[in-house]
Amino acid sequence: MTRVGVLGAGAMGSLFAWALASRTAHEVWLFARAPGFADVAVEGHEPVAVRVTDRPAGPVDLLIVLVKAYATADALRWAEGAVGPETVALTLQNGLGNAEALAAVCGAGRVLAGTTALGATLLGPGRVRLGGLGPTVIAPWGGGAAPGVAPGAASGTAPVTAPVLAAHVAALLNEAGFPTEVRPDPLPLLWGKLAVNCGINALSAILRVPNGELVERPGARRLLEAAAREAAQVAAASGVILDGDSGARAVAVARATAANRSSMLQDVERGRPTEIDAING
Repeated sequence: MTRVGVLGAGAMGSLFAWALASRTAHEVWLFARAPGFADVAVEGHEPVAVRVTDRPAGPVDLLIVLVKAYATADALRWAEGAVGPETVALTLQNGLGNAEALAAVCGAGRVLAGTTALGATLLGPGRVRLGGLGPTVIAPWGGGAAPGVAPGAASGTAPVTAPVLAAHVAALLNEAGFPTEVRPDPLPLLWGKLAVNCGINALSAILRVPNGELVERPGARRLLEAAAREAAQVAAASGVILDGDSGARAVAVARATAANRSSMLQDVERGRPTEIDAING
């Protein structure tokens, strides 16, 4: 059995905790600063009991980090009791800079970075509405041998390589019902999602509309495509060449998640800080 900690009790953190707790036999913890609930439910499904705590203590095998990008460093300090010498950390967050923050705590060889096309809306503490289905893709942040063993492996097992760690974690997420694959390089994944988010998130928050409406308004669609393409140009200047047309990809994602209200729109509607700096910044 693997001990899994999910850091962040927002929409995505609650969704992952629900799936892991309801579909696998692993020990799942949801780390929340203001818990106040003992189960998590996705709309249309029965609630599932989850170990929720505001005092992370005792190392987990796998730490899935799903807090807002601006809160990553602070959240890792708060949850330091959950990080041990063999903890593997996975970021599926928006924006750039999250993997570097995890590597400073866990070591680059035990960090995985990736993206997910899942969408979710937080209805209340421990209550989530699924807003879109899509693949999850992860990659090792650092190459070479990773100290310790793979999550859930027997004590005394020889150290494994970062790609093997990624394969173990992908298998766990697939077990939880999230189709997941492994790629060798995280940078095209992160920049590719960033380009899409640059096109969708801020614009949906400014116009206060779900994703699909952005492609139905000609002016909004032009802005969406231009922002995504500009992000791809920045990626290229940073040495990461993205395949295809990022503008067209952003339009396709907006259509595929037409009913979803982006995380940035949800933040604006709740009067909370947004991830604008980590994405469009």
